[in-house]
Amino acid sequence: MADTTQKPFPSDIEISRSTVLKPIAEIAKHCGINPDDIIPYGKYKAKVPLSYIDEEKIKKSNLILVTAITPNKAGVGKTVTSVASSLGLNYIGKKAAVALREPSLGPCFGMKGGAAGGGYSQVLPMEDINLHFTGDFHAITCANNMISALLDNYQYQNRHTDKTLDKIVWRRVADVNDRSLRNIVTGLGGSANGIPSESGFDITPASEIMALFCLSSSEEDLQARIERIVLGYTHDKKPFTVKDLGVAEAITVLLKDALLPNLVQTTEHTPAFVHGGPFANIAHGCNSILATKMAMSCNDYVVTESGFGSDLGAEKFLDIKCRLSGLRPKATIIVVTSAALKLHGGVIAAEINKPNMEALIAGLPNLQRHVQNMKNFGQSVVVSFNKFKHDTEEEIAHLTNFCEQQGVVFAINNGFTKGGEGAAELAQKVVAMIENHPSQDINFTYDLTDSIKTKIEKIAKKIYRAGDVVFNGSAFAKLKSFEANGWGNLPVCIAKTQYSFSDDEKKICAPEGFTINIRDLVINAGAGFIVAVAGEIMRMPGLPKDPQALHIKLVNGQIEGLS
Repeated sequence: MADTTQKPFPSDIEISRSTVLKPIAEIAKHCGINPDDIIPYGKYKAKVPLSYIDEEKIKKSNLILVTAITPNKAGVGKTVTSVASSLGLNYIGKKAAVALREPSLGPCFGMKGGAAGGGYSQVLPMEDINLHFTGDFHAITCANNMISALLDNYQYQNRHTDKTLDKIVWRRVADVNDRSLRNIVTGLGGSANGIPSESGFDITPASEIMALFCLSSSEEDLQARIERIVLGYTHDKKPFTVKDLGVAEAITVLLKDALLPNLVQTTEHTPAFVHGGPFANIAHGCNSILATKMAMSCNDYVVTESGFGSDLGAEKFLDIKCRLSGLRPKATIIVVTSAALKLHGGVIAAEINKPNMEALIAGLPNLQRHVQNMKNFGQSVVVSFNKFKHDTEEEIAHLTNFCEQQGVVFAINNGFTKGGEGAAELAQKVVAMIENHPSQDINFTYDLTDSIKTKIEKIAKKIYRAGDVVFNGSAFAKLKSFEANGWGNLPVCIAKTQYSFSDDEKKICAPEGFTINIRDLVINAGAGFIVAVAGEIMRMPGLPKDPQALHIKLVNGQIEGLS
């Protein structure tokens, strides 16, 4: 008698281990990169020299942006869709690659357990990518904290003179979720240990070093950006920078190897350029410009993603990364799941995987808002539905009709369970969109000549649909100070919750007319933007009650618990 017992779907790490990887030299050769030029980190990962970036080839390549609706706590599978799309494109005969951010140890050991895709749509080797990878995050952490040490030493060596700074704004970083380090006091224990002062830690993905690293166009540009970092203010209120400290070249040395994009592969040996990792809720949420351009120099189609929903990641991708780099996506994929829609339809998190047509319909205004935003940017949109076994045909049919009414293409993505074959429909529809109705040039949310206040208000009202923006006393004072210091023409990066269009995560679905509260402004002159901190968002997250670290272990030499 035949065994009718259904085998459980393998875990991400089981799929990862069962995949026979190709030597990274073969992946490089497929991209037109001489294997002798790569810098291997073992057998399956390597760094690639910047000389392979070719602006003429970039002009002929097709960039595809992946964003999403407002996510639930478990996410909506945006990285899975990004990887699956590249697999699907190769499956239908296109030469494609994916360009992604590197995972942070904070979420990996906190909420997620891994961020390298999932199922049969992963970037590999996933254990390496999720952990120390090629050391980029450690180099960025080290560079940031080296500046802190040198700055503290400057203060110590110049104590009792007029050279000391009146105020320091530079913070330390660590790539872990550690709420206890948000605010600290340093220099305790007597004069030999420095000058007592208040300080604090952000998480490494929120570091300005991370941001400028991902926005740099060359080693020279990297150093120039490092020089512009504002560390504090003198007694006569003038900005004091890394250039003033005299250590920009030393910090560049710490980052010179990290600046080279990383090349790995997917479960189906598609090239993957994984490099840089700023969060989108507290930074600009995109992988490095260099990695995106390198992928486009070597492939006809490149899929890249921006963090969280389109109100955070995609807005910053378009208004900051694309404005600076000249990159222009030919199409945008918006990822949606029935679970996220039902959450926005008012269902509690524990019930979102159950059939509920009424809740799904109630959550559709969230998807509609994201579609409208991307269309307002001039983007041609394909809605990608990540299908799960609990989704009903009735729900899928209703969502299909809804997308037709919105004038956007709808595709089902089964890349998680079937890899490239499962994403073929999505890939075909994206290619058809690019060939027949590619995105227009970007209609930016604001002009760089707008005042800082106007830029923030335009993002809040056009993208979030806020009714008003309120600046607290400190933030309002910084508006005038920043413009007086010549930073008024910089773009704006808003830090806020990823779970709502508002700054309050409890305002789900598609709220309108609310007030956005700006409680602080942070100058990132090196990165080239101003961070506006909205609501209660923290630049150093905390750990949940049941952190994923409790489930990560080494068993017979094999890592368990990463996804």
